[in-house]
Amino acid sequence: MPTQLSPGVNVTEIDLTTIVPAVATSTGAIAGIFNWGPVGVRTLVDSETTLVNTFGKPNSNNAETWFTAANFLGYTNSLYVVRAANTTSSNIAQGAYNAFANVGSVATVPTVLNNSDFNNKQGTFDNDVLYIARYPGSIGNSLQISVCDSANAYQSNVAIVANADTYATVTTAIGSNVVTVTVTSASGNAVSTNTFANSLISSFTIGDQIGLGNNTIGVQYDVITAISPAVVNVSSNAATFTISLTDTYRQASVFVANSSQNVQISRRWQYFNVIQNAPSTTQFVSQFGNSAAVDGMHVVVVDENGSFTGTPGTVLESYNNLSRATDAKTVGSQVNYYQTVINESSNYIWVANDRSGATSANAYNVASSTNYKPLTVEMIGGSDGYSESTVPLQTIASGYQSFQSPEDVDISLVLQGKPIQGTQSISGFTVNNTQLANWIIDNICAVRKDCVAFITPSDDIVVSNYGNAANALVAWRSAIHDSSYAVMDSGYKYQYDRYNDVNRYLPTNGDIAGLCARTDNQRDPWWSPAGLNRGQIKNVIFMRWNPKQASRDLLYSNGINPVLAIPGQGVVLYGDKTLQSKPSAFDRINVRRLFIVLEKAISTAAKYSLFEFNDAFTQAQFKNLVVPYLRQIQGRRGITDFLVVCDATNNTPAVVDANQFVGDIYIKPARSINFIQLNFVAVATGVAFSEVVGQF
Repeated sequence: MPTQLSPGVNVTEIDLTTIVPAVATSTGAIAGIFNWGPVGVRTLVDSETTLVNTFGKPNSNNAETWFTAANFLGYTNSLYVVRAANTTSSNIAQGAYNAFANVGSVATVPTVLNNSDFNNKQGTFDNDVLYIARYPGSIGNSLQISVCDSANAYQSNVAIVANADTYATVTTAIGSNVVTVTVTSASGNAVSTNTFANSLISSFTIGDQIGLGNNTIGVQYDVITAISPAVVNVSSNAATFTISLTDTYRQASVFVANSSQNVQISRRWQYFNVIQNAPSTTQFVSQFGNSAAVDGMHVVVVDENGSFTGTPGTVLESYNNLSRATDAKTVGSQVNYYQTVINESSNYIWVANDRSGATSANAYNVASSTNYKPLTVEMIGGSDGYSESTVPLQTIASGYQSFQSPEDVDISLVLQGKPIQGTQSISGFTVNNTQLANWIIDNICAVRKDCVAFITPSDDIVVSNYGNAANALVAWRSAIHDSSYAVMDSGYKYQYDRYNDVNRYLPTNGDIAGLCARTDNQRDPWWSPAGLNRGQIKNVIFMRWNPKQASRDLLYSNGINPVLAIPGQGVVLYGDKTLQSKPSAFDRINVRRLFIVLEKAISTAAKYSLFEFNDAFTQAQFKNLVVPYLRQIQGRRGITDFLVVCDATNNTPAVVDANQFVGDIYIKPARSINFIQLNFVAVATGVAFSEVVGQF
């Protein structure tokens, strides 16, 4: 007890209730090629919907990796995904680059890998680059940004009379989607005609709405799709240009402007119906007495080509009355500066620079835009980089590298996805190489020793050697490194891709890992994931190859788990071996995963014995910690018996003097049934069963 200087009662609290904690056993990990999403960072995904929203939909460049992840999520809800992409190649055809929107000449193509990368590169982008797609990829070229930063940009009238001499005639026809505008100078002044005609042309923006009509016939608004020509140059007193609309006109009309008329055409922002009020002076700026300065601005992000949503022109995000004032706040004291709001909340774009003529300033000196037209810019320059058919090992390995340290992330199931490109000759068979599988086994699972890799051989092994597939698979397996931390299945399944309305051959390693995760949820990690009770694989039209008994015997004796289509029973994992060739308990999935759980849980609890005294009390405390836990595992059928030794017999004076602590834990693991022998014995009528039982 602490020394007291005067009489009193001192209270201390000692916690001796430490237990062995539960540990995660169902979290998966995969790295590979995706067409959207952050590059090089771990992202936890809990469903296929989240996978789509974060990393985009599958396509022909990444379907095998994408569906490996999606199929795993069909059995459970916890998968770390790392997008791997080449961002260092000087060859733009192979490098991954972000789409961007610019208003001038751009010297360099931007690359922003993820949020941290943008923060590090902020202020380094070309001044002409206004917006950058959130992540690299050609899908970013589908993005369009529209900015409305004044009341006139939101909605205004375009006068079609210049003066007493020069005016325009606007003509529409029933069933036509073209508006014809003819500018005429009564005095025959060609210069005046050209000037006014080009002034009208520049008043309209493709994508905005144009309203034609009057109080008698009503006003019809349609979106402008084209203006032709973009510039007129005539030498006479008349110039004509056309405005194409999205819809056909419902009435035939002629609007004539002359010196006695003041006829106008209405135009309004394309996204008039998305944000139903003009930008204005924000409350934050108004409080400084500068109510005339319109700092508010609307920003809309659009899927112009439909690459994200499948529907061209879909509005992805909209921002209402953000402020150009760098220190602006909302009424609720939230940041309202447009760059900060968009950069912190958008799922699609970064704001790189302010545009010239609309410079951001602080709240005491807000510059209002003098441009009466909305700014609509399209993204260009996005590139995917490598596809999964051409990606080199170092690119994929850089993604898996994120999972190497157990101190950084807790994972249990590592998905190979698609075997990477490349072939090799093994035992006379030319097959896809084994580099990725071996890299994952050696550099992730063997280093961590708390997770299992799930490997599918390349589809070309079966396709190229269909009459001799079993021997070809065994040859490929012979080049895979021996490990109890790896599991190999027998091949590919045929599955429907609902995103592209096609059927695809896809690897099953995501499914096998998913079966383990589902077994964890239904039973425990030490139960086998194979067989008719727990081994049914989802989303299978048919298997590329359905091995018969002789082939299954060959596969299984070499550590390859057959995936078998059983009529009336579905498609089933029909084996539970690891890739350890040495016969032992660890050549079974359930035993390997049992020991991962025990080692992870008990080692976590043992950390609380660090820096304590190595004496009989601490040794007994350790045993009291571990024994109840193992007894619980035994009750849940994971082990048949155990013994914990932690006393003076293994913590000798030499061990104690070396500042070490030893706990020996002996385990008899439960074994799964792999072989069933049923003996049917015919017995003569006069023979007692006791005479024959046990004799055969």
